[in-house]
Amino acid sequence: MVQYHDGDQRGFTLLFVCTGNLCRSPFAELLMNHLMAQRLGPDAWRFTARSAGLHAVVGAQMHYDTRDELMPWGLDGLIAGRFAARQFTAPIAESADLILGATPQHRSTIIDQVPSTLGRVFSILEFARLAHDVDPRELPPGPVDRANALVELARRRRGLRGPADAHDDVVPDPIGQPPAVHKKVADILAAALEQIADRMAPVRSGPPPR
Repeated sequence: MVQYHDGDQRGFTLLFVCTGNLCRSPFAELLMNHLMAQRLGPDAWRFTARSAGLHAVVGAQMHYDTRDELMPWGLDGLIAGRFAARQFTAPIAESADLILGATPQHRSTIIDQVPSTLGRVFSILEFARLAHDVDPRELPPGPVDRANALVELARRRRGLRGPADAHDDVVPDPIGQPPAVHKKVADILAAALEQIADRMAPVRSGPPPR
């Protein structure tokens, strides 16, 4: 593992975006921070996942049915309870190194609103697929360099292997749906985030920090 000197303050920010910032993007934010903390150990401070909504219910808490799906990781209580939805803005987007929308439509809207983000905006499932295709040997060892390199390699691969169906890159909105739909969406997101985390920060040897 690369050791950074004390003066190196580089970090990497990942922004998840959905519609209301109540279900999909907060679930992704909380779980991704957890997964990366497990993998990065003392370098975990270098990675930050955030979220926002294109039509956010500003200040609202995470939807309770999706929040409950964080229980397997112990994130359903105190951490999720501190969450408050926020509105997507250009400054938030410009401060992110990678932006992942819940659907291709979210991606398109983000680019329309903030054109400078073009090369670093993907849908979540699109990026997971592209990241999975990257040979880990192409990536540098340091966490920040590795994450930035993964974004660049995914950008280059965009269009080389698309989904079997355009709908395959859509993480459905569970708002107004029964708990079973929230679980299905959480399972889709968890699988994608594990793929992304495994490329950005391979599991460290030994037991993960608690």
